[in-house]
Amino acid sequence: MPVRTRLAAALLAIPLFSAAAAQEPAAGPVRPEVAAAAQSLQDKVVAWRRDIHQHPELSNRETRTAGVVADHLRALGLEPRTGIAHTGVTAVLKGGRPGPRIALRADMDALPVTERTGLPFASTATDTYRGQSTGVMHACGHDAHTAILMGVAEALAGMREELAGEILFVFQPAEEGAPEGEEGGASLMLEEGVFRDFEPEAVFGLHVFSTLNADRIGVRAGPTMAASDRFGLKVIGRQTHGSRPWGGVDPIVAAAQIISQAQTIVSRQMDISKQPVVVTFGAIEGGIRYNIIPDEVELVGTIRTFDEDMRKDVFARLTSIAEHVAAANGATIDAQIPAEEGNPVTFNDEALTERMRPSLAAAAGPGKLVEMPLIMGAEDFSLYAREVPGLFFFVGATPVGEDPVTAPSNHSPQFDVDEAALDLGLRAMLQVALDYLEGGSEASAAR
Repeated sequence: MPVRTRLAAALLAIPLFSAAAAQEPAAGPVRPEVAAAAQSLQDKVVAWRRDIHQHPELSNRETRTAGVVADHLRALGLEPRTGIAHTGVTAVLKGGRPGPRIALRADMDALPVTERTGLPFASTATDTYRGQSTGVMHACGHDAHTAILMGVAEALAGMREELAGEILFVFQPAEEGAPEGEEGGASLMLEEGVFRDFEPEAVFGLHVFSTLNADRIGVRAGPTMAASDRFGLKVIGRQTHGSRPWGGVDPIVAAAQIISQAQTIVSRQMDISKQPVVVTFGAIEGGIRYNIIPDEVELVGTIRTFDEDMRKDVFARLTSIAEHVAAANGATIDAQIPAEEGNPVTFNDEALTERMRPSLAAAAGPGKLVEMPLIMGAEDFSLYAREVPGLFFFVGATPVGEDPVTAPSNHSPQFDVDEAALDLGLRAMLQVALDYLEGGSEASAAR
C-alpha cells in the first residue's frame, strides 16, 4: 500500500487523544549479549555524551562532533563516509553471515539556547543565529542520541562475525533545520545518496523525551509526530514619524491584527475533532526607534498537522487572512506559506512496530513499555521512514521519582538527560537491531 494511502487509513483509525495504555505485549527474551554490552560500554557512552554536550554545534556546523564520530568508527575497523549533507557521517558494518539490511540513525546538532542546567559539563559555547549572538546547547538530547549510537556501533562491531546481515549507521546533521538559505538534514542526506548504495529494508531511530521517566520506553504505531512547516510573513507598510501615523501605513498594527485573526484558524475554522492542529507565531521583528513607524514587519512561525488535507487548508487560510488583513490596513504582504518543504508526519510502520514491540518490552522491563500519544513535535526521521519502513521510539529522560509533567521539556535551557536513559537507549536499540537481524529476512519475505 502506498505510504500516503496507508497514512490516510491510519489517521482515520486513531482517536484524537491517547486512551489508556495498550496492553503490553509479551516481552521477547532479553539477549545476554545486550546486557553484557550495555554494562561494558556504560562509562564510555556517558563520557561521550558529556563531551558532546560540553561542545555543542549548531545545524550544518557539527564539524567537531562529526570528527569524534568518524574517528570512533575508524577505530572499530569501519570505513566511515564523511561530509554527507555538509557534516553527516555514515558507515556500514557487514556481519559474518547473510541476512537483512537495516539502518540506525542518530542526529548530532544542538540548538541556539543558552544553557541554565548548572551541570559540571554544561555548555559555554556561543555562536550566531539569525544574525544574533546566542548560547549553544544540546537542549533536545541529540548528544545522547549520538553517544548511544556510538555505543551500539561498538557493541555490534564486536559481534560482527556472528551477525546476520548488514547495518548502516547514520549520524545526521541539522535535524533541527538548516540555517536560512542552506539545505541540510535528512532531506539532503537522502538527496546525496545515503540510501542509494545501501538500501535498508527497515530504519530505526530513538529520541530521549522529557515526558517519560528514564526507566520507560514509549512507542505507537502509525502517525506519531506531526508534520512541521515553517512560514514567514513580511507585512509591508510605509514609514512615517510616530507623531503623524496618518502620513504612512503602519505595518506593526497590521501585523498585530494578523496574529490575532490567525488564532481563529484553529479555534473556529479547522475541525480539530478529526486531528489536532497548531499555528504558532514564534518571532516578530520590525522597527528600531520608539517614534518611527517602520516600513515593514516580519513574522515567522510554525504549523503542525497530522492530515495532509488539513495541512494544505491551513496554508490557504493563513495566506488569505494575511493578505486580507494587510489590505484592510493599506499594507501589502509577502507570504511564504510554507517557507520551504517541511517535515511530513513521522509514521511508524504498523507491521514493523508490532513486530518490534516485544524487543522494546524486553529492553524496558515489565510494565515499562508505554503507548505514546500523538506528539505535536516533529522529526525529519519521517523522511527516512517515507523511503523504507521505519520505527521511531522514545526513551524517558526525566529521573525516576520526578514528575515528567513538570520537568524541563526538550528545548528548555534547563533540559537535562538522566544518564540512566543512555543505558536504556543503548539496550533498546541493540535489542531491536539484533532481533530484527535474526528474523528480518523471513519477515521481509512475508510482507
